Amino acid sequence: MSVLSSSSIFTSLQQEGPFAVQKSALKGSRFSTATRQWVKDLRQDSNNISKYRALRSQLFEFLGIESFSQIDQLIHSQELKKQRTQRAFQLLSNMFGIDGTPKEIDDRVYEYARTADAVINSLKDKILSPYASFIETTNEIEMVNNPIELMLIMFDDRYHKKARFEARRKITLMTLAASIDQRERETEIATKFTNFLGFLNSYVWSSDLKIGELDPVYLHSEHACNDFRCTHVKVLNPKQAELVNLNPGEKLTVLKRRRFVSGARQVPIYVSIRKKPPEAKVLKLLRKNEKNPAVAVDDELGLMAVLDNIGDIKLFQQHLTRSAAQANSLMVLEDISDTLIENSIYRGRAIGSSDKTSMLKFFARLGGMRVEFIIHTNQTWLNYMYQQDVSHNEYEVKRIFDSGVIELLFPHDIFHLDHGKTRDEMIRFFRRQIEN
Repeated sequence: MSVLSSSSIFTSLQQEGPFAVQKSALKGSRFSTATRQWVKDLRQDSNNISKYRALRSQLFEFLGIESFSQIDQLIHSQELKKQRTQRAFQLLSNMFGIDGTPKEIDDRVYEYARTADAVINSLKDKILSPYASFIETTNEIEMVNNPIELMLIMFDDRYHKKARFEARRKITLMTLAASIDQRERETEIATKFTNFLGFLNSYVWSSDLKIGELDPVYLHSEHACNDFRCTHVKVLNPKQAELVNLNPGEKLTVLKRRRFVSGARQVPIYVSIRKKPPEAKVLKLLRKNEKNPAVAVDDELGLMAVLDNIGDIKLFQQHLTRSAAQANSLMVLEDISDTLIENSIYRGRAIGSSDKTSMLKFFARLGGMRVEFIIHTNQTWLNYMYQQDVSHNEYEVKRIFDSGVIELLFPHDIFHLDHGKTRDEMIRFFRRQIEN
């Protein structure tokens, strides 16, 4: 279900719907022309009426008011805003299970605001970097971290339409950030991440290397002219790489590798270990049209590995199982998808994924954790980085645009972006970076 559909759970952010931010702030006057038209539009869908009543009840309770007519007084009274803020923060702490002193609760809520800003900034800095001037947040909104103040801005006609939309958007993103933080505290994800790193260093990687020690190598690759897929790759040491003169269609890519021991062999492996940051989880909730992180975010812990060939990948799987046993844990592989086999087709369920993608993907359950593993050969990893229609940068563009998230966060009538044109231009932008 798209985040832009009428049944989306993010209806309150949609600019093509009854909750759209208007040129002037609605003050709830019963007899104004704008209010009458708005009620008429709202009544076209009974589901929207139910959503409106729920939102109105939450708004009134959060602001501590009984009608829209009381909002103006609250906007212009610093003393009232201070009182309502203290009450609101206590309500939020109970809702999201935040323990601590009032100062600690304040800091936690302000952290949600910083995550909300990070969501927008992450898109501005990468996926939409050439359009940063179009989508940068209004200074006054980025500086406000108090949800009471943000909510009041939505009804303050002194603020421009864009600023009022951004205030609403920031509150929505803060709510998602709070849900994610609650989930992380409940599942102790930070502790599990530390334990996972400890498991790898104690049982998986070669004891001949110090913790964090890496061996740099270079992948000298040749790529097809029609789709830039990797046709040949050779591993070079740094001295050999210095002698390479690249021809058109060739790339030189650095990898810093660890090692694990299999029998008498020291097997090299490049590893990228990640704990998904809060802003990435917020974007995933939006893409999935979901507010519950327990349902939508199943890959909080992840490891991507690159090995020389499929034979080494099989050795790594065996080594993982034995390492888990040495750590007194059974390891079970779940949701296995293997498209490294020739002529196999990747059946990606994610929006924007390509059937041409080759990888071994599975979840490993061990030591009280569930970790996503994505494993490549050198050649499939280079395709994952560079091949047309497969590369990760292209995939990120497609999934964020095709899921409707960009339109939801940066609606055309406010930010003046042609989303179809921007999507295609960003794909060309990343292709130029790769191929040139």
